[in-house]
Amino acid sequence: MRLALKTGSYGIVHIAVATSVAYALTGDLAIALGIGLLEPIVQTVVFAIHERIWEGGSSRQVGLPAWFGSGAMAVRSLGRPRSRGAFRVRRAA
Repeated sequence: MRLALKTGSYGIVHIAVATSVAYALTGDLAIALGIGLLEPIVQTVVFAIHERIWEGGSSRQVGLPAWFGSGAMAVRSLGRPRSRGAFRVRRAA
């Protein structure tokens, strides 16, 4: 629910800004509305997908999206520092 409200709010602001910028550049209201509506609608969908990826699943590590850990280097905390190396780099399984 929070994601839907956040996405909707972002979309409204984005449409207003995109329309204003397009109008300032073109001086044509019809073109400005076309650009101002199309671009933010596409961007809003991409934003929602981006948020879902970053929220990720149970394999999320250190603020990275879930898919980032597959085959990439991942950093995991080892808890309380025992020595200088509080973090260890390991190859994700």
